[in-house]
Amino acid sequence: TVAVCLSALSVGGPAGSPCDTEISDTAVLNEDLKEMLESSKESLKLEAMKRVVGLIAKGKNASELFPAVVKNVASKNIELKKLVYVYLVRYAEEQQDLALLSISTFQRALKDPNQLIRASALRVLSSIHGNTGCYFPLFFTPSSELFPLQLVAGSVVMAFEEVCPDRIDLIHKNYRKLCNLLVDVEEWGQVVIISMLTRYARTQFTSPWKEFDENNEKAFYDSDSEEKKGPTESKPYIMDPDHRLLLRNTKPLLQSRNTAVVMSVAQLYWHLAPKHEVSIVTKSLVRLLRSHREVQYIVLQNIATMSIQRKGMFEPYMKSFYVRSTDSTHIKTLKLEILTNLANEANISTILREFQTYVKSQDKAFAAATIQAIGRCATNITEVTDTCLNGLVLLLSNRDETVVAESVVVIKKLLQTQPTQHSDIIKHMAKLFDNITVPMARASILWLIGEYCERVPKIAPDVLRKMAKTFTAEEDIVKLQTVNLAAKLYLTNSKQTKLLTQYILNLGKYDQNYDIRDRTRFIRQLIVPSEKSGALNKYARRILLAPKPAPVLESSFKDRDRFQLGTLSHSLNIKASGYQELCDWPAVAPDQSVRNVEVIEPVRYLLSLHAPLLLCLFHVPLESSSESEEESSDEESTKSSGHTGGSSSDSEKSSSESESQQKKKKRTKKAPQKKTKPAAADRYGEVPPKFMVCDFLNYFFVHVQKQGTPRTPWTICTSCLSILISSLPSLQVSTQSFGPVKSYELLHHMTGKGLSAKYHFPRQPCLYQPSMVSVQLSLTNNSDHCLEEIHIGDRTPASLNIHCFNTIGESGEASVTVSMGIDFSDSTQAANFQLCTKEDRFNVSIQPAVGELLMPSSMTEQDFCKEQGKLLGMNETSATVTATSASSQNINKQVLSVANVGVVSSSQSNVSRFAGRTVSSGALVLVSLELRESPTALLTINTEKSVMASMLLRDLKQALAQP
Repeated sequence: TVAVCLSALSVGGPAGSPCDTEISDTAVLNEDLKEMLESSKESLKLEAMKRVVGLIAKGKNASELFPAVVKNVASKNIELKKLVYVYLVRYAEEQQDLALLSISTFQRALKDPNQLIRASALRVLSSIHGNTGCYFPLFFTPSSELFPLQLVAGSVVMAFEEVCPDRIDLIHKNYRKLCNLLVDVEEWGQVVIISMLTRYARTQFTSPWKEFDENNEKAFYDSDSEEKKGPTESKPYIMDPDHRLLLRNTKPLLQSRNTAVVMSVAQLYWHLAPKHEVSIVTKSLVRLLRSHREVQYIVLQNIATMSIQRKGMFEPYMKSFYVRSTDSTHIKTLKLEILTNLANEANISTILREFQTYVKSQDKAFAAATIQAIGRCATNITEVTDTCLNGLVLLLSNRDETVVAESVVVIKKLLQTQPTQHSDIIKHMAKLFDNITVPMARASILWLIGEYCERVPKIAPDVLRKMAKTFTAEEDIVKLQTVNLAAKLYLTNSKQTKLLTQYILNLGKYDQNYDIRDRTRFIRQLIVPSEKSGALNKYARRILLAPKPAPVLESSFKDRDRFQLGTLSHSLNIKASGYQELCDWPAVAPDQSVRNVEVIEPVRYLLSLHAPLLLCLFHVPLESSSESEEESSDEESTKSSGHTGGSSSDSEKSSSESESQQKKKKRTKKAPQKKTKPAAADRYGEVPPKFMVCDFLNYFFVHVQKQGTPRTPWTICTSCLSILISSLPSLQVSTQSFGPVKSYELLHHMTGKGLSAKYHFPRQPCLYQPSMVSVQLSLTNNSDHCLEEIHIGDRTPASLNIHCFNTIGESGEASVTVSMGIDFSDSTQAANFQLCTKEDRFNVSIQPAVGELLMPSSMTEQDFCKEQGKLLGMNETSATVTATSASSQNINKQVLSVANVGVVSSSQSNVSRFAGRTVSSGALVLVSLELRESPTALLTINTEKSVMASMLLRDLKQALAQP
């Protein structure tokens, strides 16, 4: 500063000018910082950046340092790089040209292992708004390089939730993108996004909880029968495709290793899914009970709330909620709550036996909670009320005062429901009164005796006499009930109790507790006639002896469903700070077109990355209709060779011809095909998304169609398709050595007015739902006119889960084969539904053989024996059968003709083994056949499905007995 001032004096300038001094100081400082930033020492650079950031914080202009700072953007020092990014965020927009030179460095930083560096790089990129646009190269980055961007999606949504959670309009265009991105987002980001999408869905879609056809995709077929419906009948529910997209894309996350993700998906299904689909979250929630006790506590709280409304969800897993000795008290109490919620007439005996063990627990709080649970079961299930009441009376002789006290309280509540039938119990409790010391228990007995004093006229005065002796030593709650007992006996039996009542009222008049003194004064004025009491004395009996309603024993989780599952508010049962309530479903769905996004050219680029696989699977041309015709004609001309490319001679011949001649010939070949209209399932334009192998193929076809590709017939490369299906984690394909094709008549042509139908089980995994059995229908038109709009109508019962085939708009062909899926729930009960045309409806029925409800399972002989050892006792069914053929090949053929199981290799020549699983529940079914003295053999079936085993044994007997 001194040097600057002296130089100013030497040239005659104003020595004290503050403006010049400040400018000079800034120039000197900038030069010093530039030297430090260009130094080879990291320590000097770091110190310089700290000073630069300090200047920015003070509001100083440091834009002149941009060239020196940007040189350090590639530094390996993490602390230095963080400060450089802070600077660049501030000045990137002012120095766009220099910033754009470092775009490649920022892109590389998006893959940095440090999340702060990745976030900072993204912030810098978003700060550049040049004409060239930094997003353009990012958008065309291959999908493998976009992965780092997915890591910040959760942070972006979290920022949205904090800044403007009510701006639903900002979500519309990004909704489908977020749904499709969910699987690739990091775990905690998934939690945030699912929470946000749950709130969004409650504002944009109508409620799926109305009564509707479960196969909602077919609801539009009902328009044909509108004339038959009443004018005021509401239209059937049709789920919005975007609603279904959210449910479908979150379902795989139930397998996540992160508990919070699983819990988020569970609450989403609970609040958004149709009631019959919510049960798919059950197994995942039960799986979480193997986690730490903190996780168990939260999961059990949510299960307790869910089990109140839908017991059927968790009843098959009731054993998972049995209390363990290692469980803490709060875990035991929650499991007890859930068991009580699941109690019904069918399982109450099992649950009560479990409760008998819990009552003996050394954990007194848990034992008391068990007694309360027994009381709830007795109230809710009248068939066991007397049994529970007798068991509670026996507990009155228990040595533990806590157990006795809690039993008395619960008995008191139960007796209020049927007081006339249990006077003996009241007498028994009065006899035990002297031995009970817990104040609440003593007060409960006094209340019972006073309330039903007319039913025990000899015992009640004596109890009052004993209480008069010990009144001053009793607890306050016992004194209050003693005063009440005295007042009631004064009104019903004044001859014996008048003096005792006056004595007790006098004692209460001078008691130290003001509640007791006030109660005593009130009772005296009420029951003892005097000038002061006035007309109140007339109503004393109606006031004190009025009939009281029986208490309702309810779950403490009954009202918690007002809070969103998985939230802090639900856990605490109070509205926590920051809690956002879920909106009610809208009566009319808002416009769904707001979520439509125009497909831009970069989508084609991303799709091209997967083009080789897609072209192997579906021979669909991507460029133009002429190429489509060329590929189709080539395919036709080379069917004999089995390749789409054609033989070498054909290619040489075509190369010698002109391009125009080729096109003319191909048009000539193509023309005859236009006369025959392909089936609906073979025309690309009518293939719905549910027929796609996976969402990724669906995504491909949708966007290819939007790009203007003509609707051309497509064919499936079966070998590639089988490879893809087998690679999908959700589908386990197991081959079998024999696949019988036996058709059954579904509809006769006489009954069906020209329409006949047959069905068979192809024994293939169902692509629609893993729990469904695949069924193929052959529809034949035997009439001389076209049948229009062939589809599946109503089903019986309405809850039957059927995935129907797409409507056949017009069928003039002799025969059409379509596929459908049916969830038989591991039962041979027939699936009844209607096969409809435009004019008629025909009631049909498909009843599966027990063997068609299985899918083959691959395992070694060692694993077979191990699993068979676990399924013994009641899980084993065996019988001696007649085997007409001793050949293992013939035996395999006979067994596989009955059951869709897999053959297990056996080291024993006289033993054949087969393994399978039920399609719906996945229960293991093991079949073994041991040849003994010809022609007898021992047939053994091991499975938890005992009813299924019996039917399978019967069918196998018949098959093996045939030559």
